[in-house]
Amino acid sequence: MSAARLEDQDRCMWVRSLIFCMLARVVLVETDLVHCVMDKGDENESIDYLLPIQDTSVKVQHPKISIEGLDRFSDEGDHILKNVSLRVEAGQIVGIIGPSGSGKSTLLRAINRLWEPPAGTIFVDGEDITKQSVVSVRRRCGMLFQTPTLFEGTVADNVKYGPSLAGEKLTDKRIEDLLKAADLDPSFAYKSVIGLSVGQAQRVALARTLANVPEILLLDEPTSALDPISTKHIEESVLHLNRTRGLTVVFVSHSLDQVRRLADVVCLLANGQIVEVLTPSELDNAQHPLVRDYIAASM
Repeated sequence: MSAARLEDQDRCMWVRSLIFCMLARVVLVETDLVHCVMDKGDENESIDYLLPIQDTSVKVQHPKISIEGLDRFSDEGDHILKNVSLRVEAGQIVGIIGPSGSGKSTLLRAINRLWEPPAGTIFVDGEDITKQSVVSVRRRCGMLFQTPTLFEGTVADNVKYGPSLAGEKLTDKRIEDLLKAADLDPSFAYKSVIGLSVGQAQRVALARTLANVPEILLLDEPTSALDPISTKHIEESVLHLNRTRGLTVVFVSHSLDQVRRLADVVCLLANGQIVEVLTPSELDNAQHPLVRDYIAASM
């Protein structure tokens, strides 16, 4: 075979190898260097090609919670929530305040589907919560109520309840860690819930909620029935969880002092509508008349 013919064959093999490398889409994350090894008869030749890598992925940033045009009517036809829209970023602590009957608790309950919101009005990480199972929504969005309700048995029985429904068995160490996260001494684990103070019961309820590993914590006036020391314990637990785990928190409170201690953002609700969204330092400058009256009466 002539030397020219051999050279043509080598060139064809070289081209085929290059095409193979390109079609194989061999891509490294940190660099656009693609490495090909081509067999040319009895010798191997290693050639590095710098090929441009195009990132075709589209990264969409969604708020942790997005509420869009939410309406709620009572069975009697009263307009409880009126076209409510709210954006909560991941890791924020949002306080909701306003007069009694303004729709605060109703708004909170909609987020974990204690009442069913209309489709296309509440999203978590960009996903419509009505398209997910109620169980998964409530695991992602744990809720703590004004009055804690515990099951019969021990503190540990209560903490283990949620995971047990999913077939998960919590270790003693995990239970102790959850109690610590709720600012409750681990020695309470195997005590009966009978005889617990309201403050202790609320912290057990918090530990039980945390056992489901929620991404969002919803608090409906969780300290309104507690003494100042128990209130301090709950607040410290919430702040610690937010700072160390990035937990997103939305809470309802009638205490402006509590809102100032905890919240990054304050949502002011009146007559079923969000009338202002402020930082705690801006509360004294609220413009809406109903909100100004509420704040003045709370001082």
